[in-house]
Amino acid sequence: MDKKELKENLKKHIVKYVNILDYKPEQIPDTMPLFGPQGLGLDSIDTLEISVMLQREYGVKLTDPAEARRVLVNIETVAYYIISTKSPVEK
Repeated sequence: MDKKELKENLKKHIVKYVNILDYKPEQIPDTMPLFGPQGLGLDSIDTLEISVMLQREYGVKLTDPAEARRVLVNIETVAYYIISTKSPVEK
């Protein structure tokens, strides 16, 4: 899966897992913040849902809260994290 396809899939999974009603996946820019009023407006409960989704769908675990804050900024940062944590064989 290339990075563009990964980002498209991430958007679909996030919309599904956190039940976003205001946006369709294709309406979410890659650099739109996931949290806060200028972004999707997700909250701490959504962080848990996204963490579960990342583990189920991509085999990626976010266990350190500081790391989660760095990764869960926007679609671009999440995609980069997934790609960077996969071994070369899995990419």
